[in-house]
Parts: sequence; C-alpha cells; structure tokens
Amino acid sequence: MLASPSLLAATGTFAAARIKRVVSRDGIEAWLVQDATVPLIAVEYAFGGGATQDPSDKPGVSRMVAGLLDQGAGDLDSTTFHQRLDRRAIELSFESDRDHFRGSLRTLKDNRDEAFDLLRMALTSPRFDSADVERIRAGALAKLRHELTDPSSLATRKFFEVAFKDHPYAREARGTLDSVPKIEVADLKGYVRGVIAKDTLKIAVVGDIDPETLSNLLDRTFSSLPEQSNWTPVPEVVATKPPQRVFIPLDVPQTFVTFGGPGVRRNEPEFMAASVVNRILGGGMTSRLFREVRKKRGLAYFVGERLVWMDHSAVFVGSSGTRAERAGETVEEIERQVRHIAEEGPTQQELDDAKSYLKGSQKLALNTSSKVARTLLQHQLDKLPIDYLEKHHAIVDAVTLEDAKRVAARLWGGGLLTVLVGRSPVP
Repeated sequence: MLASPSLLAATGTFAAARIKRVVSRDGIEAWLVQDATVPLIAVEYAFGGGATQDPSDKPGVSRMVAGLLDQGAGDLDSTTFHQRLDRRAIELSFESDRDHFRGSLRTLKDNRDEAFDLLRMALTSPRFDSADVERIRAGALAKLRHELTDPSSLATRKFFEVAFKDHPYAREARGTLDSVPKIEVADLKGYVRGVIAKDTLKIAVVGDIDPETLSNLLDRTFSSLPEQSNWTPVPEVVATKPPQRVFIPLDVPQTFVTFGGPGVRRNEPEFMAASVVNRILGGGMTSRLFREVRKKRGLAYFVGERLVWMDHSAVFVGSSGTRAERAGETVEEIERQVRHIAEEGPTQQELDDAKSYLKGSQKLALNTSSKVARTLLQHQLDKLPIDYLEKHHAIVDAVTLEDAKRVAARLWGGGLLTVLVGRSPVP
C-alpha cells in the first residue's frame, strides 16, 4: 500500500483532531483519518474472542475460519469471489490471534462500494464449501507437519504451554495434527455465530473517504451482524513464575532458545517504562543482549527480546539461535545480562538513547495508510484514548531512571523460563 504524503508529513506531530470518531446511524463506531492525497482507503477491524474461543479439544478453528472467509460467500463460489476481488484490485484478508479475530480491507476510492459489499458477504454469509474447507485444512496440516522439525516453532509453542498451563493462552492457535482433522463445518459456523458480532467490533479507517460516506458504508457492511457475541469468558492469568528450564531434543545443527517470564500489562502505568528498558536489554542491534551475546562473544546468530501483551496477561519473550556446542554458554550469558540489568538497572545514557529511539520509531510506524489504520485499531483494542498519538512523546519522556530501574527489577529479578530445542541439553 502506497504511503500518503500528507500522512507522512503529519506523523511527527500527529494532531488528535485529525482522528475523527465516526458513529453511524445504527451506532457502529470507527476511528477515521481522512486523507485525500491518494485515492486509497485502508480499513482495519477486529472482533473480540480470537483463538481463545476455539473448542478446547479442537484448537485451530479460528485460524481455519480466517482462511475460509474469503473463499466464497453468498451466491459467489471461491473462484467467482476472488475474480471480483482481483478485477477491482481489492485486498481482503482475515487472521486470528489469541484475543481477536481481525480483518483488513484495501481498496481504491472508486471501488469502495463493491469492496465493502464483498466484506459484508464474507462476514455474514460465508459458504464453507467442502472443497475449500479441505484445501485450507490440507494447508494447515502441511504447516503443522513442517513445524515438527522447526526448532523455533517447537520452542515458542512449548514456552506458552509451560507459561500458561491449562489456560487458553497455552493452546496453539494453529491447532495440532490431532485437532485440525477433527474440525467440522459445524465448528466453523459455530465460531462465526459466537464471535463475529457488533458488541466487540472495533474499526479504524484511513484514506480518501469522508465521515458521511463512511457512516453509510458502516451500516451497509456491519448492521446485519448479531448484536451480541456469545463466547466463553477468559480468566485473568499470570504466567508461570521462573526460573524453569525445558529441553526438547531435535537433531538439528542449530540450537534454538526461547526465554521469558511474566510481563507488564498494556493498561498498567509502568508499561512505557517496561518498553524503554526492554529496548535497552533486548531490542535491536544496540541492545545489551546483542552487544554482549552476539557481537562481543560471538555466541549466537541472533538474539533479542520483546514485550507481548494480551487482554488477560502479559509476558516478555526472547529468542536466540546458536551452535549446539555453544548453547550452554549462550544461555549463561543471557542469564548474566538479565541478572545485571535487574540488579543495577540501565544507565542514564542508555535510558536517553532508548527514549529517543521509541519516539523516532513512531514515525516509521505511521508512514503508510495501512500502518496508521493498524495502529489506530490496536489503540482501540488496548483501550487507549483517541488522542494517544499526540500524548505518546510526553509519556515516553516522563519515564525516569528510577522508573526504569524499578521495572527492570520487576521484569527480570526472578530469572527466566527457558526452552531449548536442539541436540543436547544444557548442563
């Protein structure tokens, strides 16, 4: 998707007034950034539920639904539906994460009516024809079989299993080789009925469209959805307390390491401080982990860490890849760096550099219409105010060295939950 020049110019001082709250006659709300520089419209939307609403014995249902919603709807079979999309250069896609079922729509302004109509059909009358179901199922099973020999996938899956045990977050959203073959069309239809509803719908729109036109399209597209979703509440959960270590044997030349522990929730006041110190420890090529583990000692091919927050929990998750014979040294050095920052915190210079990066990186995160729409949707899902972009720099600047040290001790003071996948366990 091409960037909009006026959006690019605005990202440094993104005025809250540019984001309009549009509410249709039927009460459907969207956040809109109107920009007529390029005749494009980008739409991002999400429903609550996600993979947590898969049947406990059939993980993978939501991912299959995501793969099938654009495979025919109403009286249009898969081939005809895609011909309609391709003829107008309309991009329509769906995905499911742990907490949300998401969708994206990209269209030229002149094709918006047809684009929104195809979206309506996909959401309200998906076909789930048997040939399409079996094709998507075969693709899902092929990916799952590949993951049996992929150390990264095995380590990540095991990390969440150990971190969340019997909570829905422990289940793999892609399903398993046992569960995916059991998924029936009735499961797919049941998921759509239970999750795709107006009460949890969030929408962000960026591009060449005015509020009145958008309001009408919102009603035409979403008004016929059920008023209320019907899904199982998800309990709050705190990830398993470290330290723990798990080893999975796999005969591959590179040992893959996933490490992490309980994190900071997005709605907590300390979240921004956590973002800053995580940048210092494991974010990018200037981080301590990169410098000490990879650059200085040459222990790993890569190493990094990120914050992961969900609706009902949060973790920090890092990863590294190294030669099998150096896995022990790599894990020891990662643990050493984690202990060091937990005990002493960052320096003032590290804090200043990380804050500067976070403020600058926001511009790159908003340099296309699609990125702006995704960002505004995520802000709604995170329950942030509509003027958050305007406040972002001030929130970053408010993080003090004392804040950073306190959050570093909270995040990493307990050690790590570590999963290794490779030829031999670390002593």
